[in-house]
Amino acid sequence: MKRPIVLIAVILAMFVSAVEATIVTTAMPSIAASFGSFSRYSWVFSSYLLMSTVSVLIYGKLADVYGRKTIFNIGMTIFLIGSLLAGFATTFEQLTMYRLIQGLGAGALSPIASTIVGDIYTMEERAKIQGYLSSVWGISAVLGPALGGLLVQYFSWHYVFWVNVPLGILAMLGITLFLKEEVKPKRVAIDYQGALLSTLVLSLFILWIVEGGQSFERFSFIGSLMLVLAILFLCLFIRIEKRAIDPIVPMNIWRNPLILYANIVSLLTGIILMAISSYLPTYVTGLMGEHALIAGFTLTAMSIGWPIASTISGHLLVRYGPFTTSLTGGISLAVGAGLFVTMTPTSGPIWAGFGSFWIGVGMGLTSTAFLVAIQNSVPYALRGSATASNMFMRNFGNTMGAALFGAVLNRSIMHYFQKLGSEGTIDEMNVLLTHESRKTLDDTTLRLLQNVLEQAMFVVFMGVLIIVIICFYFIFKIPRGKVVAHDSE
Repeated sequence: MKRPIVLIAVILAMFVSAVEATIVTTAMPSIAASFGSFSRYSWVFSSYLLMSTVSVLIYGKLADVYGRKTIFNIGMTIFLIGSLLAGFATTFEQLTMYRLIQGLGAGALSPIASTIVGDIYTMEERAKIQGYLSSVWGISAVLGPALGGLLVQYFSWHYVFWVNVPLGILAMLGITLFLKEEVKPKRVAIDYQGALLSTLVLSLFILWIVEGGQSFERFSFIGSLMLVLAILFLCLFIRIEKRAIDPIVPMNIWRNPLILYANIVSLLTGIILMAISSYLPTYVTGLMGEHALIAGFTLTAMSIGWPIASTISGHLLVRYGPFTTSLTGGISLAVGAGLFVTMTPTSGPIWAGFGSFWIGVGMGLTSTAFLVAIQNSVPYALRGSATASNMFMRNFGNTMGAALFGAVLNRSIMHYFQKLGSEGTIDEMNVLLTHESRKTLDDTTLRLLQNVLEQAMFVVFMGVLIIVIICFYFIFKIPRGKVVAHDSE
């Protein structure tokens, strides 16, 4: 086995999976102009997010049963078919369908790529290599919009999807030709009921989170019905999984306190990541008056802190264990959140960049430490499922973060408009986001809008700080000491 080539293939797979979730953001105006409509605009994002999240746990289980290589290649093939078709879409309806296919394949890529690293490297090596992978994931997700902008500007929006094809093929070749694994044939009772119910639960809940407040009110009849059905299906799913001979989600891994609390913190850090990624640029452009390029640089600071911390995380994990490493990450997140809470429009983009940097450091320390510790705490036969559980919680946190803080920001804006006796609307905030549109405002209106946005953004950043504090509660429940590695099959 040529591990360096396998590692390159794994990095490519991680890159295309992570970047595809965000690369579309800067291409959407061009896509909308090409289609001549904004119909189903949000579904281009939601469809990919939905399928990539709901399929993660299933792929993790299948990789444990049928081998990493087979399931990885199936997932990558589905992903590339979806990417190719998405570039040829001529309507939003077609693009949404092809993004569903993309997401269905993407659900296999990150968890199985990380599982492969867990298989072919020892505990000491694993900590360092997973740090590199965590860096790739973080940098790809943060830099996706910039890459999308370059492709749209110099080529066309179609290449936002087509760029995946050559990279994905190279990743498949690397895994197929150079990954050697011995899959022991075994008869298993496929948990079809568990797979179906988990898909229903997650689909309903994610749709309720993502589309609630846009396509329907979350607590309207339709929204309430979706939530009730999701809870009922969840109860049924847990009951079936406890009785299943070979459950799609092995409940015993969730009884491990390290896995349970590491995954809860991963969910919370996923929420934090999406909150900062979504709304820091709004603060820098709308309140500091900077161009979008400068706002992008403040977010890029996160992708500098992330890989530095991921590399350090591996060494800390081996020497001190997951508790100390994740506690250090939590402190870094607290520093970043504190900088954002105390930030004012006159603080400048450098202040915002420092806050972003420390959030990146916290993400790098926690994500790497948790993933490696989880892989070390389970045997080979459960490593795929355990890895997928962590990936799922992080992805689910991203989904919740976008919806949660979107609702917080919108409600805060309307609250402060009413408090100031204004009849302003949320849409009026759009004029603050470019220099050209701000010039059309008189001084009184400009000050009013910026005052409302500043107070609303303070609420968002306070929300981030509160979630960081909650993270500490669960970090202190993580077992102390080092994790004993299960490197045997």
